Amino acid sequence: MRVDVVGASGTFPVPGRPASGYLITQGETRVWCDAGPGTFMGLPVDSDMVDAVVVSHQHPDHCADLFAAFHAWHYRPEPRNGVPLYAPEAVWERISEFLEKGPGSELYDLFDFNPVWTGDEITIGELEVRFTEMDHSVPTVGSRWEANNRTMFFTGDTGPDGDWRELARDVDVMLCEASYQGAPEDKAYSHHLTASEAGEIAREVGAGRLVLTHIPPYYDVAKSVHEAELAFDRPVTLATPGAHFDV
Repeated sequence: MRVDVVGASGTFPVPGRPASGYLITQGETRVWCDAGPGTFMGLPVDSDMVDAVVVSHQHPDHCADLFAAFHAWHYRPEPRNGVPLYAPEAVWERISEFLEKGPGSELYDLFDFNPVWTGDEITIGELEVRFTEMDHSVPTVGSRWEANNRTMFFTGDTGPDGDWRELARDVDVMLCEASYQGAPEDKAYSHHLTASEAGEIAREVGAGRLVLTHIPPYYDVAKSVHEAELAFDRPVTLATPGAHFDV
């Protein structure tokens, strides 16, 4: 399983650093996971090669490029149809309301929407994906990706609470948000993680490798990696746009 980091900027994109988005590939299967601003244009393959889209939640830095995909895939001589889209129900509600596209519209022709939540399991080509509720301010799913006996857990956005750690247990790679630096008790918002919390949780669940993402542009990423490594007790990787890693 290969993960191409298309974007990893937390909260908002900046030049050269799109918001959250990844291309997950296994064999001939390609899935666009999270559609943050800048990620559609940044896909490392022709967008028509994307077999399905998975979105963790409705916040713009994770789903706004669904608008770009809708325009690019529909408003052309040969539109795409039936592209599977997996996300919490709230994502579809927000997208359809914003575009003012109800049932029977071209939005419904383009995307084959499938709501997902805790306990749901899906198969996308050669990939198996399981979902769980995360600790965030809106309905958010984390996802466990499996292929060839290798596993990855992607947190989306989350705080430390809830039962989601069980689905992340013993994964080969944990792709984890790290929206804050410093002591957990000093963070301004409970529904995100500090870099040290990301490291502690990765160590607790027995993750083989930790990859940090969703770090805001105003932070020194080297500090986030250092704080995570102190808690994880081994080297930590940074999700960098344009880079990739194998699970």
